Amino acid sequence: MTDPATPPILSADAGDVAAVELRGLHKRFGDKLAVVDLTLRVPVGSFYGLVGPNGAGKTTTLSMATGLLMPDAGQALVHGVDVWREPVRAKAMVGNLADGVKLFDRLTGEQLVTYNGLLFGLPHDEIAQRTADLLSLMDMTDAAGTMVVDYSAGMTKKIALACALVHAPRLLVLDEPFESVDPVSAANIEDILAGYVAGGGTVIVSSHSMDLVQRMCDHVAIVAAGRLLVAGTVDDVRAGESLQDRFVDLVGGRRHTEGPEWLRRS
Repeated sequence: MTDPATPPILSADAGDVAAVELRGLHKRFGDKLAVVDLTLRVPVGSFYGLVGPNGAGKTTTLSMATGLLMPDAGQALVHGVDVWREPVRAKAMVGNLADGVKLFDRLTGEQLVTYNGLLFGLPHDEIAQRTADLLSLMDMTDAAGTMVVDYSAGMTKKIALACALVHAPRLLVLDEPFESVDPVSAANIEDILAGYVAGGGTVIVSSHSMDLVQRMCDHVAIVAAGRLLVAGTVDDVRAGESLQDRFVDLVGGRRHTEGPEWLRRS
């Protein structure tokens, strides 16, 4: 297993300003070290996967990177702007779909996207057009007038993504964006994100699905116990194996067992 104290960074982007640069991020909750001295560069225009087991520190890392949670130490920069020194300027460049964050669910879907556009200072006419475009893109035009509290889990994910996109950010940070989303909606979201990256945007996605990350992402970082184990292009990180097998090799914990005898029927 790779020594977590000196994780190999396999991608080289040192000459340019990164879309996201994390420098020595550290976060403790009581006795638990959630993130430990995590350093990472996300190249502009990349589709970057952040993967790790439950409790690895993925959500904590993304929360610190986007200004939702203050680190105990370290620095987070978005296109060279310090997230904690210039939060308004940095956050204006970010569209964030954070896992578990409450939406204003007593608004309709259309009102919620409109509200998010207003928060970013967009003109009313432009917000109306963008909201209509996004609702159509998410196949949610018919649900535009329905309160978000009455949406299914998958519909809620889609409207949250529309809110993250309405101000045309340079960076999208998505924490488990496909959780509870049906296969058709997931395929549509994948197309939207692929088009966004092709147009020059950068996506960071946290996911438990190795197949999705291997299929969609060009870069990946694997974290465990709050530490970065390896980061680089998907091909470099998986090193000739499937990403799933490489992940299990690095993280460990797999038990090759058939289970107790009483679960096996002859």
